[in-house]
Amino acid sequence: MSPERIDLLVVDDHMIIRRGLVQILSEADGIGELREAADGPAAMRALRERPVAVVLLDIALGERDGMDVLKAIRAEFPAVGVVMLSVYPETQFGVRAIRAGAGAYLNKGCSPDELLGAIRRVAGGGVYVTPAIADLLARSVRRDDDRPPHESLSNREFQVLELLAGGLSVSDIAQRLSLSGNTISTYRARIFDKLGVRSIVELANYAARHDLVR
Repeated sequence: MSPERIDLLVVDDHMIIRRGLVQILSEADGIGELREAADGPAAMRALRERPVAVVLLDIALGERDGMDVLKAIRAEFPAVGVVMLSVYPETQFGVRAIRAGAGAYLNKGCSPDELLGAIRRVAGGGVYVTPAIADLLARSVRRDDDRPPHESLSNREFQVLELLAGGLSVSDIAQRLSLSGNTISTYRARIFDKLGVRSIVELANYAARHDLVR
């Protein structure tokens, strides 16, 4: 890992997105080696082989939830910075990602300049916070004793909530997350209990009310 230039690992299960990011970053000043991984296990293998300064990590990986991969990176490679990239807005996962140890959370619709600014900030050991996430963090601190029920959900429960509210069936979610239907049913029961809802319709209404779905 070069001390002058920022070496990066781009982790996304969509090849066209990975290659697009690599192309953009390869033309930027101060960027060193660019490597790619299609999923969480491949990312961890790449880091064990040779750590980088920053990992660009998609939050929705096919084989393993990006938040789980973030947790694994923070535990095994605490010096490696992580910039989370997502199609989901900050209101859904931004604060969770920052609290879980990400150095930044950006929507994939951000500009190349903003992405590079976040990478440089995180590579230097800092945290890059967008105005939207800064506002969410400030509000979460003020209401820490009166947090909405969905903030008590685990990362996996929150992911299942989003998929259920988006209209996916238990079997669809099980297939997408590579989990059993029984496991997803258990998550659904926990979510219903924590949110105090009794049906998918009530869950969808709750999610819409709190701006948890796209």
